[in-house]
Amino acid sequence: MYHKSVMSWHSSDPGKKRSYHHGNLREALIAAALRLISEKGPAGFTVAEAARAAGVSPAAPYRHFRDREELLADIARRGFEAFGASLRKAWDGGRPTPRGALLRLGVAYLDFARSEPAAYAAMFESGTPISNHPQLHAVSEEAFDVLREACDAVIASVAPVSRPPGLMVALHIWSLSHGIAALFARGDAARRPLPMSPEELLEAGVLIYLDGLKTAAG
Repeated sequence: MYHKSVMSWHSSDPGKKRSYHHGNLREALIAAALRLISEKGPAGFTVAEAARAAGVSPAAPYRHFRDREELLADIARRGFEAFGASLRKAWDGGRPTPRGALLRLGVAYLDFARSEPAAYAAMFESGTPISNHPQLHAVSEEAFDVLREACDAVIASVAPVSRPPGLMVALHIWSLSHGIAALFARGDAARRPLPMSPEELLEAGVLIYLDGLKTAAG
């Protein structure tokens, strides 16, 4: 079961059926879809169910969304926008040191996965082809660019002769962060027990990785 959480950029009473004017129908459908993702996962509901949960007719969603994929793509896009903003704030231009700021960025990654599991599932587990949705592709790249920027700054202290490609380092750190988020930092019953906090596990893994690259401490 997915944790019953929805993102802060919308609000709706999950137990209340009502009619929606055209202007806020889109938001009502997104709120309903997020609740369904929380309950059933991103593959576990139909557009008709989202309409029913929002208290509108089965045909109403098609005023805004061509199909279920487009609905999920919009949820994922909004999720990546919030995710990217959170990462950018945590990175804070690499202050006071790039290495310390990278660790702070990792904490923000885990915090988003924990606090917004429905959106996180739509972003990474829905199977929505990003290449079919230019806006979703753009904001997902912007979020990854924060991590790429951070990794480039951290490995700048490594001697050029042994400095790995920044993209490779970013992909390694992303894989580590995403794996820990998926296994241990989810905000739902699927998370695995761990004898330490996910943040401690991620910090230890990143520091071991960076020490292996001989990056500057800080």
